[in-house]
Amino acid sequence: MNLRRTSLMLAAGAICAVALSACATLQRGPVGNPAVPQPSKTVDLNRYAGLWYEIGRYENGFERGCEAVTAEYSRRDDGLVGVLNTCRQGGVDGPVKTVEGKAKVVADSGDARLKVSFFGPFYVGDYWVLDHADDYAWSIVGEPSGRYLWLMSRTANPSDAVRATIMNRTAALGYDLSLVRETQHRP
Repeated sequence: MNLRRTSLMLAAGAICAVALSACATLQRGPVGNPAVPQPSKTVDLNRYAGLWYEIGRYENGFERGCEAVTAEYSRRDDGLVGVLNTCRQGGVDGPVKTVEGKAKVVADSGDARLKVSFFGPFYVGDYWVLDHADDYAWSIVGEPSGRYLWLMSRTANPSDAVRATIMNRTAALGYDLSLVRETQHRP
């Protein structure tokens, strides 16, 4: 292995270690419950595929300043799940920012837990579909540390009834709704 490649691999490993330790020290987790909930249902990845609109999230550094956030999932020929995250930086009419990744299903998880990679071969991100509507109209996504939370809908501006269902279910899972930052979309 050449010196440049070794240096790049060490640098990538160091970045991953710092990111993981930062996540561990910044845990939010469900209120009064140190255990993050496990996914409550299996996921049909064919039905989960498609476009999702983020309607709320726990604020995080990699989405700072993002509005009109979407995530699009697709089934890939290699068995992985394609991921395309898009946001508008600074406001709903701001410049578009995208990041493309891939995810692999965690064995024996009912397809509800995935490991995500946005940086080459490193699958360091956890993506757990904690709950979803039976018709896949909405989903609640988290990960084991409780640091991250995303509330997703198939429509950019769901009805008040759908929004209330998502928020009530999120609270029932133990998450602090006062920490949820609403994502803005065009009306």
